[in-house]
Amino acid sequence: MNLAKVEAIIYKHNGERGGLIPILQDAQTAYGYLPKPVLERIAAELAIAPSVVEGVVSFYAQFRQKPIGKNMVKVCHGTACHIGGVEKISDALYQELGVDEGDTTEDGKFTVERVACLGCCSLAPCVMINEKTHGRLTPRKIKKIIKKY
Repeated sequence: MNLAKVEAIIYKHNGERGGLIPILQDAQTAYGYLPKPVLERIAAELAIAPSVVEGVVSFYAQFRQKPIGKNMVKVCHGTACHIGGVEKISDALYQELGVDEGDTTEDGKFTVERVACLGCCSLAPCVMINEKTHGRLTPRKIKKIIKKY
């Protein structure tokens, strides 16, 4: 794995221990996720235990330790979507893609993520695929939408 990117990121942040979260954010942007060798290099450069770095990564939901798919599917599980039947939408989505919540398809096309709320309650139940929101879904509609991607 090419660690030149992470070394440049650490240098940019002056290698400050207080800069761990911004360093992790920049590294995730550069690599798409936070692979173990990157976390180990960050720990070594900041002179902190690898377990501390991994603890921060596992604590904050914004950090990913697995690669994500080309298309990020965020399934809203807020109150309005729950009442609107998002569980049936989720089941149809998982069946169509052959994955479970939080997983990436084998072909790397989709990653499915559960979110607390997309802020589109009037469209409930809804999902966001990349930057596009799809609302008033049914199991049949979500399958049609996925096939378009």
